[in-house]
Amino acid sequence: MSSFDAVVFDLDYTLAVTDRDRQALLDDATERAGAHDIERAAYLDAHGTVAATETRAPIFERLVTDDTDPDELAMAYRLAIEDALVPVDGVPGLLADLHESYRVGLLTDGPIAAQRDKLRTLDWAGLFDAVVITGSLPTGKPDERAFAAVCDDLDVDRAGTVYVGDRPAVDVEGAADAGLATVQVLYPGGPESHAAADAVVDRDELVARLPEILPTL
Repeated sequence: MSSFDAVVFDLDYTLAVTDRDRQALLDDATERAGAHDIERAAYLDAHGTVAATETRAPIFERLVTDDTDPDELAMAYRLAIEDALVPVDGVPGLLADLHESYRVGLLTDGPIAAQRDKLRTLDWAGLFDAVVITGSLPTGKPDERAFAAVCDDLDVDRAGTVYVGDRPAVDVEGAADAGLATVQVLYPGGPESHAAADAVVDRDELVARLPEILPTL
């Protein structure tokens, strides 16, 4: 029996992926909205400097140089992602199994509307005991306050919580610095494993192996 009380997941690239890369989806969105091309690197730079709480419109406001409506472009990008969103096979069953021994939460970075729409598209809104979207917080991952927020909502201690995510600095290092145990999810073309990870698991083996990994941490 594990000594942990809760398991908290990241969403994007951990439990759900898109069937096309994000640059292709960004190209689709700019075409739908009649906007000029936007490079993914520029989008990520803007994302890191703008507080996009409700939607991605503030991000696109930094990027458009013509009369394109940032709200329209944000909606087009959201729809493109939703159309391409694919769950990792077996996630609902995994969460149901984990509920037998743990509280189960979700901590995901992003604007509220975008992340809520993903959960609706996946039909996962009711699968977690707590869902925290960092757009509703003063700060996002890797700030320890983001991890504290989901632990508070789950009514568990950080030391009794495992965080499962893919990004080394944001998910693994951030969670470890906040006092959580960590499992890093790996996938082809993704980041390499981080030294702070207590365990690693390939994404295509997540459903099968995570329940047996947790008691070993």
